[in-house]
Amino acid sequence: MDKQLRSKILELLEQRAPGKTICPSEAPRATYSHDWREHMESCRQEATLLAHEGEIEICQNGRAVDPDNFTGAIRLRLRE
Repeated sequence: MDKQLRSKILELLEQRAPGKTICPSEAPRATYSHDWREHMESCRQEATLLAHEGEIEICQNGRAVDPDNFTGAIRLRLRE
């Protein structure tokens, strides 16, 4: 569990207008600037946990997807 990434995901989303999304890479870029790519899998794991907790939605093509069954590019948004 990466509490820094978890906090950064929520912080970035709270700074956005309601319903707006972030790219998952924004959190590790802001937290681990020089080696952020090494933290992408942790970020996706934290996003999955946050989705299970009902805090956020994992989206593809503007629609929420099952946090246990997604592949490819995703976006994150606060759950309304």
